Amino acid sequence: MKAIGYQVPGSLDRQEALVDITLDKPSPEGQDLLVKIQAVSVNPADYKMRQAMPAPDGGWNILGFDASGVVEAVGADVKNFKIGDEVYYAGSMVRPGTNSEFQLVDERIVAKKPTSLSHAEAAAMPLTTITAWEALFDRLDVTRPTIQGGNLILIIGGAGGVGSIAIQLLRALTDLTVITTVSRPETQAWVEELGAHYVIDHSKPMAPQIEALGLGAPGFVFSTNHSQHHLADIAELIAPQGRFSLTDEVEAFASQPFVMKSVSVHFELMFTRSFFGTPDIDVQHQLLSKVAELIDAGKVRSTLTEVAGNINADNLKKVHAQLETGKARGKIVLEGF
Repeated sequence: MKAIGYQVPGSLDRQEALVDITLDKPSPEGQDLLVKIQAVSVNPADYKMRQAMPAPDGGWNILGFDASGVVEAVGADVKNFKIGDEVYYAGSMVRPGTNSEFQLVDERIVAKKPTSLSHAEAAAMPLTTITAWEALFDRLDVTRPTIQGGNLILIIGGAGGVGSIAIQLLRALTDLTVITTVSRPETQAWVEELGAHYVIDHSKPMAPQIEALGLGAPGFVFSTNHSQHHLADIAELIAPQGRFSLTDEVEAFASQPFVMKSVSVHFELMFTRSFFGTPDIDVQHQLLSKVAELIDAGKVRSTLTEVAGNINADNLKKVHAQLETGKARGKIVLEGF
């Protein structure tokens, strides 16, 4: 089968950064599905792994998490799917990725594709949807109001993949007032189209902008990128006894302002359940199924903004480069081999 991989991690300015290769087609066992990949989207996790994670000796690292495709074969213990089902999912960090014609994936992190979406539109959704859902409903617990500012949430980085679906989930499933941040006019128009009530500029101090809105301090803050840069601002603007979730790593930071406000801090990584095989791993199947229903009901839309060609090394390099700028809007997808 065709695949795209690398052996030595590093920057994109190398011919071997991503390479078209041929591998043996795998066979499913247990709860695995063998999926014929139709479309994939690219995430920051892809280029971060390409930059730093070495391949096994003599082997290849196959990147890619988001996918939409068709079930080609099933393991003996599969319960929820059959051959021919159209599915979408976000994969696992500990298995070969979606940048291949066929992939094995545990059925417990897979859902049937929304029937109203094409494979390209569906491939844009899973990783960011799981991240946003877990951060909002598992970590921040937004359906349980905070003591102060409990009807107000700030999403930092609203135009990226995670922010784009987080805005929509909040509008579809809660009555929270959504403030989000962008730094460019075209991204402001995008988040307003997705349903943000208010938009501020994260390239400037955010606390004064929040205060100027006259809504009070938000009880919830969800930071989707560059959290290290915004920590002091977040500590200043969040309500006492608020909840703060972030999706990226931060270095040592001054915790005293958060301690003074008794702010709870929640890290979110959507790979945790599949990486550790947690007892609740099936939650990801359930939430993707719920979101598929929301999509087919017209309450949530795909965050696809660009189909950048077929799935091959050259096109993947271009998309990796685009994502590394930090200025992507929505999700970029590659479709077909």
